[in-house]
Amino acid sequence: MHTIGVDIGGTKIAAGVVDDDGTLLAKVRRETPATDVEAIEVAVADAVRELCEGRDVAAVGVAAAGYVDATRSVVLFAPNLAWRDEPLRADLEDRTGLPVLVENDANAAAWGEFRYGAAREVDDMVLLTVGTGLGGGIVLHGNLLRGAYGVAAELGHVRVVPDGIRCPCGQRGCWEQYASGSALVREARELARSSALSASALVELAGGDPAAIEGPMVTDAARAGDPAALELIADLGRWLGEGTASIAAVLDPAVVLVGGGVSAAGDLLLEPMREAFRRHLTARGHRPELAIRPAALGNEAGMVGAADLARSLV
Repeated sequence: MHTIGVDIGGTKIAAGVVDDDGTLLAKVRRETPATDVEAIEVAVADAVRELCEGRDVAAVGVAAAGYVDATRSVVLFAPNLAWRDEPLRADLEDRTGLPVLVENDANAAAWGEFRYGAAREVDDMVLLTVGTGLGGGIVLHGNLLRGAYGVAAELGHVRVVPDGIRCPCGQRGCWEQYASGSALVREARELARSSALSASALVELAGGDPAAIEGPMVTDAARAGDPAALELIADLGRWLGEGTASIAAVLDPAVVLVGGGVSAAGDLLLEPMREAFRRHLTARGHRPELAIRPAALGNEAGMVGAADLARSLV
């Protein structure tokens, strides 16, 4: 049975046909008209129609960058899109003529990794997506954890520093303000402004302007052995590791996967994360320790996970 997964982000819409084995058979891409609700739906429906040509498609799963209600129908809020209490499921069913399921994008990615990616062999796992922000998805006992209202697993907004850095969510001290691509860029730019000599490689990559430093530049410099960039990546890893120790205290997963753009740093990020996790793990030495490893499906995890979740509709 073929289903379609659609991953709607702030800048692009990626859609693909997925088979029973989680294999992505074909995919298309559209730009996201982020401020126009109807235009987003038109773009999604157009992508679905293109993918349906010559194929027997049973349902559509949508991975949406926002809060999705318990019925997997309404996007309650999206920070980077114009959705506010948007009945996305009903609208897309009308436009496509197919059953539609809507899920949070990080949840869909976690499900994709659980079913077909780096957590296939376990029943309890957590995915951390380290990109602009810090997203999370949780599977416990083989079931996606969604909570009473559908908005569970917003791990990036667990508060880790009382009265800390202000977060766009309105709170202070959220985990993603210390463990995300945005946090990495903020720290890199601050270092470059305050100590241009130690951050000279980063400043050079940014064309001499500390304000132009971006996350991939830090990763590239770290891979090349630049001490400042290595320390910045390691600091990010330590924040991730400390938070993961708290996750282990609450959820006791077998595996924590790290995905998102910053995960491209590989072991330069993951080794400091593992070390910090071990230092802060409660009762270390008297309990099994979870594995920390990279996610496997990359940018396709949301599509694959959403498509698989849509199989429940048929």
